[in-house]
Amino acid sequence: MSKLLSPVAIPKLTLTNRVVMSPMCMYEVKKEDGVITPFHLVHYGARALSKVGLVVIEATAVAPDGRITNQDLGLWNDQQQNELTKLISLIQNFGSKAGIQISHAGRKATDAITPLAPSALAFSDTYPMPHDMTLSDINDVQAAFVAACKRAAASGVDMIELHGAHGYLLSQFLSPLVNQRKDQYGGSLENRYRFVKEIVVAVRASFKGSLWMRLSLTDFEDEGRQNSIADWQLIGQWLEADGIDCLDISTGGLLDKKPTIPIYDGYQVPYAAAMKQAVSIPVAAVGLLDNPALCEHILQTGEADLILQGRSLLNQVNWLAQAAVDLHDPTFTAYNGSYQRGMK
Repeated sequence: MSKLLSPVAIPKLTLTNRVVMSPMCMYEVKKEDGVITPFHLVHYGARALSKVGLVVIEATAVAPDGRITNQDLGLWNDQQQNELTKLISLIQNFGSKAGIQISHAGRKATDAITPLAPSALAFSDTYPMPHDMTLSDINDVQAAFVAACKRAAASGVDMIELHGAHGYLLSQFLSPLVNQRKDQYGGSLENRYRFVKEIVVAVRASFKGSLWMRLSLTDFEDEGRQNSIADWQLIGQWLEADGIDCLDISTGGLLDKKPTIPIYDGYQVPYAAAMKQAVSIPVAAVGLLDNPALCEHILQTGEADLILQGRSLLNQVNWLAQAAVDLHDPTFTAYNGSYQRGMK
């Protein structure tokens, strides 16, 4: 039996395997109303049908001006919640657990007239200049996160991931490169963490399911200017103490620049492994992990506890079936019963 395809119990969540569909923006909300469409039902339903252990719905904004684009999902009104409930039920009825990533794009909200950010620094020359958030803005956005998470919980999700990576609002507050505030939400690492902490604590108080956080552990910037790995490990420990159940580790996205490191299969795994050394909660790895043997190696060597699959599940909806073949795992039933008759 492979570790990748065997059941696992993590805090507040039991999965049939360790494969997680990574949240990926699909930009399919053509009406720009933030509401689930037939595309989403088919897209996520197909991955649940193929036995993905946990299906995480793409970045879903807490407010209209918090969307990355106007074609993103949202969760600030009843219609959005009602349609999300249908999608969650569909995923769960096919045997997968259902999660959702809750997000605010901050200064990377491309279609916002005046985006919000901890400081008035634009992402690039082609992005609108953001408005540095007042304390009232901070309170409003925090309340929007809590409200969206309550809607997600009412929709029946098994897991919520707060998006604190890839240069969106939560990661903007954490970074000294973007957060240049002089009040209690800027300056020291502890102060920069305060905005995130207050959201995590408030969401944890009302959500009883599995609560995750996605982090980018490097901005591919010079050492001394960005948070160090030791800083991120401390943030991970704070998040664990504040109620986070799993850390989803990625990299980049804060700055308008391409990484200057080689990109290869599993290139982000060392960052997950570094976080795993600092916390006792599970850690998930992501990024060019389409090789089942590599995924199994990562799990067997303890570098991560879960494997997030993104593009590989777009390219091959039945990725788990091929993984079972590659790993010589006869114990894993890779298809829904109705498809078994087509298997040789």
